[in-house]
Amino acid sequence: MTTTAQHDDLAPIRESVRALCANFPGEYWRRLDRERAYPEEFVAALTKAGFLAALIPEEYGGSGLTMTAAAAIMEEIQATGCNGAACHAQMYTMGTLLRHGSPEQKKRYLPAIARGESRLQAFGVTEPTSGTDTLSLRTTAVRDGDHYVVNGQKIWTSRAEHSDLMLLLARTTPREQAQSRTAGLTVFLVDMRTAKNKGLTIRPIRTMMNHATTEVFFENLRVPAEAVIGKEGEGFRYILSGMNAERILIAAECIGDAKWFIEKATAYAGERVVFGRPIGKNQGVQFPIARAYIGMRAAELMVREAAALYEAGRDCGAEANMAKHLAAEASWAAADMCVQTHGGFGFAEEFDIERKFRETRLYTVAPISTNLVLSYIAEHVLGLPRSY
Repeated sequence: MTTTAQHDDLAPIRESVRALCANFPGEYWRRLDRERAYPEEFVAALTKAGFLAALIPEEYGGSGLTMTAAAAIMEEIQATGCNGAACHAQMYTMGTLLRHGSPEQKKRYLPAIARGESRLQAFGVTEPTSGTDTLSLRTTAVRDGDHYVVNGQKIWTSRAEHSDLMLLLARTTPREQAQSRTAGLTVFLVDMRTAKNKGLTIRPIRTMMNHATTEVFFENLRVPAEAVIGKEGEGFRYILSGMNAERILIAAECIGDAKWFIEKATAYAGERVVFGRPIGKNQGVQFPIARAYIGMRAAELMVREAAALYEAGRDCGAEANMAKHLAAEASWAAADMCVQTHGGFGFAEEFDIERKFRETRLYTVAPISTNLVLSYIAEHVLGLPRSY
């Protein structure tokens, strides 16, 4: 597929990712999809290659790469037909620890995460009753000596069954007693290896895609006070700072998905002959593919801008949200176009289109819905009254 020239310094990274992903072809992902199994081999290969430690500084054993390079890694994973959702949180969830953890916490956990000895993929924020209204979460953590006692429930906690550590957001000050609307929430780094069956229970949720998501229950779980990241009560601010990285990297995944769909559709339209001519000769087939390509390229530029602002340490909240919105819409439009181009074959398992179609549909909803992005832009960029 013809696109603008990529950064020369990223070409080796892109080539390395593609070479690794070539060892995990469509049949590998189809088998996992049928069995609802976790891609252990794929995650291990990415870890060994250092790709999941892309944003961890070299002093802690990571690759010390830029956000642009990290985005290129995730994009290429998706563009090859693989699924980075199985482990993408390993790349960005550690950002809260890196930015706000104590020197002791960083020395203790980051090298092990970089080596793959500890997986930090579970992000315990969303709850059944609050959804994206994070400030209304009900999970509590009450101080008891040198521990906190945690009670509550989280949902859509993806990869909890395959994670050693969880970044948990809980209320340590009752909402009515908090000094501000955003105060009273605290971030904990929970060691799930010691917590399972001692107050922590994980239940898988079966969804339309093989996404390894769960609901997690806390019943008098004792968490050491040393597990608090940063200051008690300031956790909401800490997780917000990490969400821009999440938005940018998932947007990059969507760009990769869109490129995969467009490449598949273009190849098929040029080869498939109906009524004595390739279907790609028909503008009714050409135009949707071209439109999907234009949408993808526009979104790709916004992803690059957001990544550049992030790297420069500048506020990129608006750009990260717009990048995620545009990229998710572009990947979903490309997915729909690809199915339509292939007709009945688009629904056949062996073509991988229906699997990728289901997988990319997630991102207009998660990790933030398109409607909430629009609300954010309306309020924080355009200055319109808060709508919720």
